Amino acid sequence: MTAVDPNAMEAQHREARRARWFTRINKADAWFNVFGLSFLTPLLRAAAGDNPKGQLSEIWRLLGVPLLAIMGFLALWAILAPQVQTSLGAVPGPAQVWQEAQGLHADAVRTGEQRARFEEMVALRNERLVEAGRGDEVSAVAYTGAPSFYQQIRTSIGTVFFGFLIATAVAVPLGIAAGLSPTANAALNPIIQIFKPVSPLAWLPIVTMIVSAVYATNDGLFAKSFLVSAITVTLCSLWPTLINTALGVASIDKDLVNVSKVLKMNTYTKITKLVLPSALPLIFTGLRLSLGVGWMVLIAAEMLAQNPGLGKFVWDEFQNGSSSSLARIMVAVFTIGIIGFLLDRLMFAIQAAFTFTNQR
Repeated sequence: MTAVDPNAMEAQHREARRARWFTRINKADAWFNVFGLSFLTPLLRAAAGDNPKGQLSEIWRLLGVPLLAIMGFLALWAILAPQVQTSLGAVPGPAQVWQEAQGLHADAVRTGEQRARFEEMVALRNERLVEAGRGDEVSAVAYTGAPSFYQQIRTSIGTVFFGFLIATAVAVPLGIAAGLSPTANAALNPIIQIFKPVSPLAWLPIVTMIVSAVYATNDGLFAKSFLVSAITVTLCSLWPTLINTALGVASIDKDLVNVSKVLKMNTYTKITKLVLPSALPLIFTGLRLSLGVGWMVLIAAEMLAQNPGLGKFVWDEFQNGSSSSLARIMVAVFTIGIIGFLLDRLMFAIQAAFTFTNQR
């Protein structure tokens, strides 16, 4: 009977554990790429002992070079900013912008505390009225203080998603129809070509007048300002989704179309079982483009129409003209850019979850 070598068995167990570890790393790598964290893969592989020198070069390329570029940008900004004088003083550098970001955070915390105290006082007042038998005098009193920076962010994100969802609900069915039917494509193509290049600044006055005429009161489910911004986002952001959906549907393999005819699929089954799964990658590409366009359009619409959100925050600071206004505008610019990046990553993550791509 052959004796079992404990050292050999231990070595086999170590190799098996390493293999499982590398399998998990490879699976996680797909999601690291989706969320912009691809530098974590070589870090994990180096920690697991997989060619540390080779992984170090990957870490330098994926993490070191971007960090070096950011540091170079910040250094150049800090050197050049004081040399540019404006009507509000010198252009603020990174340190001043960071200080204003901290100040906006502190203001938001104070605003939240004031709002909470106000709501507690209103609730206490209503309770006393009920106890005194004057329940008919109970009323909900809205807090009328200025919104904080974080509330402006939430307003803008909620508005862009509302407009984006409406655009998706309109664009995807129309894109499917245009992709399946040459007649529908011929009918929609002139409309797309005419309205696709129209600026949000041209749509905004029309939308404002129509919403004001149709939505006569302000006691409905949505505020007028919210609807104006959301509909403007819809009108400007639906075109990338519509075009990419039509292209994706029209590009379906003809053999699959012939199979659907042989199986005598009805229209609903053909769309859900054949058209959508085949066209999803291009549809999601259109959705990502639409969300990015919608976010840019929203900021411009909020600035021009003075609707609540980040755009109004930027315009108010510009009109304010204080010594800190320019730094606060820069904080808003970086916030807008970071949110735009996160929205794109979110759509990319959803795309990776629902489609077969090179990232999974």
